Formats: sequence, structure tokens, C-alpha cells
Amino acid sequence: MRTRRLPAILVALAILGASALASGCSSANHSLAVSEGAPLTLGDVEYNVVITRYLNPNDVEDKAYLQGAPKLPRGDNYLGVFMQIHNTGGSAATVPPGMKVIDTEGNQFDPAPLHNDFSLDLGSRVGAGAQVPGPESPAANGPIQGSVMLFLVNQAAVENRPLELMVPAAGETGEIQLDL
Repeated sequence: MRTRRLPAILVALAILGASALASGCSSANHSLAVSEGAPLTLGDVEYNVVITRYLNPNDVEDKAYLQGAPKLPRGDNYLGVFMQIHNTGGSAATVPPGMKVIDTEGNQFDPAPLHNDFSLDLGSRVGAGAQVPGPESPAANGPIQGSVMLFLVNQAAVENRPLELMVPAAGETGEIQLDL
């Protein structure tokens, strides 16, 4: 009987070892390209685009998001990318100031300056274990529950979809395909 028990124990240990190894590898391997609604993990920070939509300055809800926005050039559109950011690490992280939207033709759009209760403060710090928007902020308690990054995009970008948000952080650049 002992000889039969030893191989069964060895098989069980091999299975346990393989599962531990596989679970360890899955946390290290993460995708640098995700779709809107799925978290993009770069280092200890998760970036999640809640919703992307064109903003209308004549819409009651959108007026709050666009307060302080630059004047819209003729033929351009306001594009709002609403994000939640969660720092799961033990030290503060920086909201990447170099995020940009790229269309299928390679045209790049930088975030427009925006400072209001709903805007994402690029370059700001997110404390260890903290999130953006903060739990008691207007952005977190608003209908979308995300902070907005504003882009001025031309009509060509509206037609050259899908658009991608490039997020440079933690020595990597991740891509979030925007759902418009």
C-alpha cells in the first residue's frame, strides 16, 4: 500500500505546486490593452474608463462638466473621458499628465485644461490605497461617478474610430479602447 500512496501524494503535490505557480504568474502578467469598462493596471494603479461621450455645452448636465472649459474651435467637439483611478499600492502615485487620445489615423489629442469639481487633476497625487475621484467629491457622487478628462477633437477623429486613450505610467504605456 505504501508504494501506491507515495505516487498519489506526489501527484497531489505536483498539482498544488503547478496551481501556485500559475496563480503567481497571472498577477504578474497583465494586459496593456483593455476595452472601456475594464481596469488597466500599470504598477500598483488601476485606471478604469467608466464612460466616454461627447459633451454638449447646451445640455444641463454637461454644463457642470464643461465649467471652465476652453472655447470650442469651430468644427471641433468636446470629448469627455470619465475615469476612476485606484492606487492599490503602499505609496502615493501620480495621475499621469501625458495621457492622450489617438484615432485610427494616428492623430493625437492632448487633454484640454479644465479645473472644476468634476475634472481629473492630471499630475496630482493619489495616496496609498486611495482613489480618484475621492469618495465624498461631486465627481464621485455625480451621475457618472468618475472624474472627467476633456479633449477637443476634430470631426476627422469622430470618423476615425475606435479612439484609444494612451496611459503612460509605471514605465509602461497602456491603451484603453474607448467605446463611442
